[in-house]
Amino acid sequence: MPEISRFLGIIIFMYFDEHNPPHFHVKYNEFAAVVNIRTLNISDGHLPAKVRGLVEEWAEIHRDELLEMWETKEFHKIQPLV
Repeated sequence: MPEISRFLGIIIFMYFDEHNPPHFHVKYNEFAAVVNIRTLNISDGHLPAKVRGLVEEWAEIHRDELLEMWETKEFHKIQPLV
């Protein structure tokens, strides 16, 4: 489970052998969620509204890079939201 980014207590990661649609996982304190890369909708779990907004902002900036990582499985760190 490669960690893709970490900021403000939010941890974002992807698993190597995952099912479609393209998505990433988010952990924040006791919360966890799965976020669709294309729609940025949460498909599983829950995040506080403020955290969800930060994750959506970060994912919008890096959507193309996230989709490329999903397709190639060549994971690397992505700049955090600052």
